[in-house]
Amino acid sequence: MNTFPGFPPGLFEFFADLRSDNSKTFWQANKQRWERDVRAPMGSLVGQLSDEFGPLRMFRPNRDVRFSKDKSPYKLWTGATSESQAVGGIGYYLEVSAHGIVTGYGAMLMAPDQLRRFRVAIDDEVSGTEFEQLMDTLAASSLPVSHGAEEPLKTAPRGYSMDHPRIQCLRWKGVAIVQEWTTADWMCTPEAGNAIRGVWQGAAPLRTWLETHIGMGRSGHT
Repeated sequence: MNTFPGFPPGLFEFFADLRSDNSKTFWQANKQRWERDVRAPMGSLVGQLSDEFGPLRMFRPNRDVRFSKDKSPYKLWTGATSESQAVGGIGYYLEVSAHGIVTGYGAMLMAPDQLRRFRVAIDDEVSGTEFEQLMDTLAASSLPVSHGAEEPLKTAPRGYSMDHPRIQCLRWKGVAIVQEWTTADWMCTPEAGNAIRGVWQGAAPLRTWLETHIGMGRSGHT
């Protein structure tokens, strides 16, 4: 397997230009840049990561503007994920833009059945303590576990007390490792692929815990 050489500078330049002129006219005039500097290198990296972490799908460049006030037609980033469900999915995520790289693993927003299982597991002395230890271990490796896409509840969920020893986690609606890096020269070298792979490999303890206690959500709806 060939080593991913890094993202070309043209990828970051393309998205900076698209941010200034997010129009169909710009896209049509610069589609070759997108194919060469964005789609091709991302496709190469996704192919290599899929060999190790399972199937990944790249996001489409077009935005869904049907229910959005922002009618700009194109995403200002490229990326990939191992999951099709925004709610209830558990998996890997990658986003690259003019701002840098965002990557991670977890359940960004749990479905109701997952949330119930998560709270039961956190409440349990054995699995809850395991989760606390897991968080400490990952934090020591610069991979902190956070609450995912939405802010935690402001109070205790129904049936739990605010003086619960793990109330912080019981208030979460998601659970994930998210790593962000601001655009830097190393992203144009093989270090980019190695850094992303390192985060995903490092998330293995969280993956094991989630697969054991939470599992996939039954529905993509809250």
